[in-house]
Amino acid sequence: MQNFKLIIEYDGTGYHGWQRQSNTCTIQGTIEDALKTMTEQPVTLIGSGRTDAGVHATGQVASFCLETRLTSDVFAKGLNSLLPPDIVIKDCAAVDETFHARYDARSKVYDYRILNRPTPAALFRQYAWHIRKPLDLDAMRTAMLCLKGEHDFSAFEGAGSPRSHAVRTAIDVSLTGKDADCYVVFSIEADGFLRHMVRNIVGTLVDVGLRKIPPGAFEDILISKDRKQAGITAPAHGLFLREVKYTSGR
Repeated sequence: MQNFKLIIEYDGTGYHGWQRQSNTCTIQGTIEDALKTMTEQPVTLIGSGRTDAGVHATGQVASFCLETRLTSDVFAKGLNSLLPPDIVIKDCAAVDETFHARYDARSKVYDYRILNRPTPAALFRQYAWHIRKPLDLDAMRTAMLCLKGEHDFSAFEGAGSPRSHAVRTAIDVSLTGKDADCYVVFSIEADGFLRHMVRNIVGTLVDVGLRKIPPGAFEDILISKDRKQAGITAPAHGLFLREVKYTSGR
């Protein structure tokens, strides 16, 4: 038996999320189908975690284990020749048989892209949330400082989140200023995420940026653990899973 680790980039626009579902197209299902074509045997792909419909990734990690003589290079080239162009295997490596893409993950990094200008984008419109009115980025940065550390994130949890508790630890948060094309990027690294957590945080931070709520009220929302007090769920198409981090040697 050999165990392989994949690093995957994908455009989630045309997919119903990561997890395999019957009668609908998903990232996991598409890659598993390609693996079955290569190996002529069913293969279960273990992802580091789910991404929702429309969410993208530049660094999703998955692993699979099977009996094969094929090398990691052959898998990388073969999968990329079989997969549609909106899914790319960036790397394939043989790893220790104990490696598990989900359970061994130490933290994940998500980016959320906002286009902040009066006019929408003709290009790349599927990869950022368009906000017409100017955002107060300093107010947003002040508000989001309270996110760092261990908290109950129930206020930013989407319905149906599969979890035993809502406590997560945010390791780092940042917000870049507008670049030449007026893009703003919110980034967060945490040891785990609740369903829609990043998108609900962003929706509430945008309310701060639009001066609908003061920066101090953002922490009050976090402490309240009440989803009804938070802002809207930001659209899925602005969200990217950028990186999954593992302990050294994994």
